Amino acid sequence: MPAEPPARVSAADLLLPTARESGRTAETAGSGHLIPVPPAPGGGTGRPGKATEPRPGGSRPGGSRPEGSRPGGPRSGGPRPLLLLLLSTATLVGSIAAAVRIGTADTGWTDLARALATHLGLDVEPLPPLVDSLIWDLRLPRVLMAALVGASLAVCGTVLQAVTRNALADPYLLGVSSGASTGAVAVVVLGIGASTLGVTGGALVGALLSFALLLLLLRRTGLDSVRIVLTGVVVGQLLTALTSLILMASADADTTRAVTHWLLGSMAPARWNTVVVCAIVTPLGLTVAWLCSSALDGLAFGTDTAASLGIGVRHTRMLLLVVTAALTAVAVATVGAIGFVGLIVPHGVRFLVGPLHRALLPYAALAGAVFLVWTDALARIAFAPREVPVGVITALLGVPLFLLVLRRRGEL
Repeated sequence: MPAEPPARVSAADLLLPTARESGRTAETAGSGHLIPVPPAPGGGTGRPGKATEPRPGGSRPGGSRPEGSRPGGPRSGGPRPLLLLLLSTATLVGSIAAAVRIGTADTGWTDLARALATHLGLDVEPLPPLVDSLIWDLRLPRVLMAALVGASLAVCGTVLQAVTRNALADPYLLGVSSGASTGAVAVVVLGIGASTLGVTGGALVGALLSFALLLLLLRRTGLDSVRIVLTGVVVGQLLTALTSLILMASADADTTRAVTHWLLGSMAPARWNTVVVCAIVTPLGLTVAWLCSSALDGLAFGTDTAASLGIGVRHTRMLLLVVTAALTAVAVATVGAIGFVGLIVPHGVRFLVGPLHRALLPYAALAGAVFLVWTDALARIAFAPREVPVGVITALLGVPLFLLVLRRRGEL
């Protein structure tokens, strides 16, 4: 009789608890992703020569938790994942509403409700023009922009950590943010492509060129974890120096001061027109990344494993890199370079919901949005009435956490 063809294994099956019957995991060399370790012969507990029977209720031997009770979450949808999603969304909405009220001039919940009702065309008593403009024209676009940019950067970090198999990868460390900054500054200061590209287009071109330079430098050594970070830092420093050279050589004092403040990351320039652009690009990028979630699960194990699962590694990787560059470019062109969001948030969310990207990506977007909303609120009130660039606050919070990640990986 002909042998039966082997069953097709998906990347998700490799990451799910059923592929980890031994309950043990190992860390991929040079990456932060967990890979399954096959069970020891003779039993499912990892002890050689001792066979055990499954216990009632689906629990594992030795008192371990049943499937679905660990941070990775259950395999199928149910009330717990739905409840977690609703709580996360409610946290984001509440954070946005609370952050709108925070500032040097406090506003109440009633003021916020009246401003929203007025602009939605409801029959309410309008606020005084100054208060209405403060809420509707300044604070609400700023807070919404912080949420969109935080979601974009968190998604970019999640995707890059899987594509490069490096737990330390994010747009800032790989030089993508620096490339987008250089492109935007070249458009603003030198006027290169100002009529056709605009600031966002210049930032996109700069981000793509910086990533192309990174891949060119790594073409012979491959996407080794440590080399990616080191080469990304070098590329970022090169582009940062080029940006400074453009400013010093071609800009006047006022332009230099304004651009320098913008490059540190600030939500102050956010207006409704830029919010609309981000509100279109961010969901599109998240959707494309989410549709590639199975491919990201496979890429987290390496190109050979991904190819054996039927994933078009080259095309998928290039698509995800372009999506990452586009999200980063739009964020940088709008609010400047903000670092460490794409590094901090994915690690925290991965600890809570597990490594499967189908769940990891949307929760990372929600967590990144909440994180940057409150970080921007802190930047507004920490040294009031003076405002600190939000990129400074994220760096102050991100550097200790970055060192913690290095220490946990045994590289510090």
